[in-house]
Amino acid sequence: MTREKACRSCRRVVVDADKCPICEGETFTTFWRGYVFISDPENSEIAKKMGIEKPGKYALQLSR
Repeated sequence: MTREKACRSCRRVVVDADKCPICEGETFTTFWRGYVFISDPENSEIAKKMGIEKPGKYALQLSR
């Protein structure tokens, strides 16, 4: 079973990655809550508030 994990730097949710495809960070957590899927970051108020510039699935809250 593969488990989703979130990048500690940019909050991008990934599966089976050693490096974040967005920020190239290498620190992840499997302890996160809620997510948002951003399809059009340029026109999304949520993406602007979260500092997201690329489409994808992002964790709303990181733990640990």
